[in-house]
Amino acid sequence: MSDDIKKRINAVLVAGGKYHDIDHPRLEILRLLAEDERIRVRVFEDYSNIEAITAADFLITYTCDVIPSLPQQEALRAFVEGGGRWYALHGTNSILRFLADGRVDSPRWAPHFMETLGSMFIAHPPIAPYRVTVADPDHPLVQGVEPFEATDEHYLVETYGELHVLLETEFGGEATGFVEDQWPQAKHPVFYLKPTGQGAVLYLTLGHCRGHYDMIDVKLDYYPVVERGAWDLPVFHDLLRRGIAWAKSPALEGVAP
Repeated sequence: MSDDIKKRINAVLVAGGKYHDIDHPRLEILRLLAEDERIRVRVFEDYSNIEAITAADFLITYTCDVIPSLPQQEALRAFVEGGGRWYALHGTNSILRFLADGRVDSPRWAPHFMETLGSMFIAHPPIAPYRVTVADPDHPLVQGVEPFEATDEHYLVETYGELHVLLETEFGGEATGFVEDQWPQAKHPVFYLKPTGQGAVLYLTLGHCRGHYDMIDVKLDYYPVVERGAWDLPVFHDLLRRGIAWAKSPALEGVAP
């Protein structure tokens, strides 16, 4: 029996949170992970089983407003510093509070967590098509990817530390409905690497997904739109597959492909 068949890869998927249809991404990510029969996945809604998370070969997260405790944040940082790979998607870097006046605030309550991730979500303009361009066309994670248009949440973020930006977008104007709603013209990362110690975080801001039943806690009226964002784009699924290949690759060192 060859080494590549004998090797088992242990993954953890954290998929949970608010204001999003978490079920759709959870199912799609599991389908993609199942394309490699060597991968076995444990699934959680938050970071409470930090022992299982940090013992895995790699971590994938799709969350919104899910913030680990400080000891969990420290364990996640140690996991990455020690060589772990973390593929973080969409709202993993979000903290959201809906205010009485209807605006949305993004309080900076978890700096250690956001510094590990490399960014924090602050706001987005109303959902509309926007252009994503390739910042480093020679990098294997995006080699061959052409600029594309996505109808998704256009993430406006604060960044922390040195990022290797792979895909980016540009925005200037008003992020209607958010406390921090005025943004100068600037580029924002869409897909980037944040090395820390011997490991790294790979972050992809695309992947919004929402419908009426995800917003009943904050909206009294029917929310009529089913939003699938980039999930309908083949290029997004390509980026997910590339990210999974990147995340699992250390577990396969010395193993025949």
